[in-house]
Amino acid sequence: MTASPDELLLKVMMDPAAIADPHSIYKELRETAPIFKTAMGDTWVISGFENSRALLRDPRCGSPMDDEASMSRVAVDGSERRSRTGDARPMLFMNPPDHTRVRGLVSRAFTPRRVEQLRGEVVAMTDGLLDQLDGEGDFVEAVAFPLPANVISALVGVPEEDRDWLRPLIADLVPTLEPTATAEVMEKADAAGEQSGEYLQKLIATRRADPKDDMLSALIQASDGEDRLSEAEVQANIFLIYAAGFETTTHLLANMVRQFVAHPDQLQKVRDDRSLIPNAVEEILRFDPPVQLDGRFVFEDIEIDGVTIEKGSSIITLLAGANRDPAICDNPESFDVTRDDVQLMSFGSGIHYCLGAALARLEAQVVLERLLDRYEHWEITAEPVWQARITIRGVEGLDVKFR
Repeated sequence: MTASPDELLLKVMMDPAAIADPHSIYKELRETAPIFKTAMGDTWVISGFENSRALLRDPRCGSPMDDEASMSRVAVDGSERRSRTGDARPMLFMNPPDHTRVRGLVSRAFTPRRVEQLRGEVVAMTDGLLDQLDGEGDFVEAVAFPLPANVISALVGVPEEDRDWLRPLIADLVPTLEPTATAEVMEKADAAGEQSGEYLQKLIATRRADPKDDMLSALIQASDGEDRLSEAEVQANIFLIYAAGFETTTHLLANMVRQFVAHPDQLQKVRDDRSLIPNAVEEILRFDPPVQLDGRFVFEDIEIDGVTIEKGSSIITLLAGANRDPAICDNPESFDVTRDDVQLMSFGSGIHYCLGAALARLEAQVVLERLLDRYEHWEITAEPVWQARITIRGVEGLDVKFR
């Protein structure tokens, strides 16, 4: 019997086999129910590229206007839970004009110049971690996790001696983005948020008194005339930048190794032509993105493809499914590093487009380049175990042998 759209959605969120390979389900939803209303309340699911992009860019969609609604959720076990990052919302959960104001100020600190200045540091960190891996071991533990965590720490301005302590606390906040997060997960996140919040308050005070050449100092100093970020806004958005800055890139790096091991012909193409490295990273982001879905709240009725999405509804856009929409991509199920004009939804779209996209791309390009410099043969030596997550999807570890 054919599964219903709701059954397919539940499967991709809960079934370990589907989490490990969700793309056949995304394909079935695109073909049979590209826009559908779930049986789980006023929630709509969108899987096509153009409709996903249109809704993420539509000013009639955004974050819930009510602070409580945006910060509170109901766990999959039915219990109420709540997670905070301080007394202000990060810009991810804001709408214009507040979002416009805060993102404008944050963008002044997160400039392409500041990201590009990190290139030499990213290269040095990558070489050091690959030296420690020495060709064999858990690539996630040895490289894919510590590299982006250390890079975002350096960018933000977290002292090196504090990074190992802070990193797992921030990691405990990330699972709260999952629709299947339990009350236990949220309780752990609240404790981590309290500890890391106290630390960041002290670090903000230190940087306010003694600014450095880092993002935290730049956020404190960022201004537009008399307008500045409040201390609570600085803290909330540093939480966001920090958490988004390493968990997603960790999975991007692991996915990159996985896909090149699975497609050695494509690895050879990049090896033969290093100019393909940037395009290869784009194809990884399209074919196997870390972020699988994004959500919005609907402020007004929206008609799309003859369907009316009612005011007060929620929308889930299946970004990874949109990436493989045949309407915008020839042979979308094939991994091809020479693909021209790669279109992807992996960083979202519209006013909430990922601020750290350039940094993620930089890290992936550097890691790919340094692996190519060192190793001819790439091998995965054990079947990876997938985390029980779908919003940000990735493996627990990746046992590799490079030589």
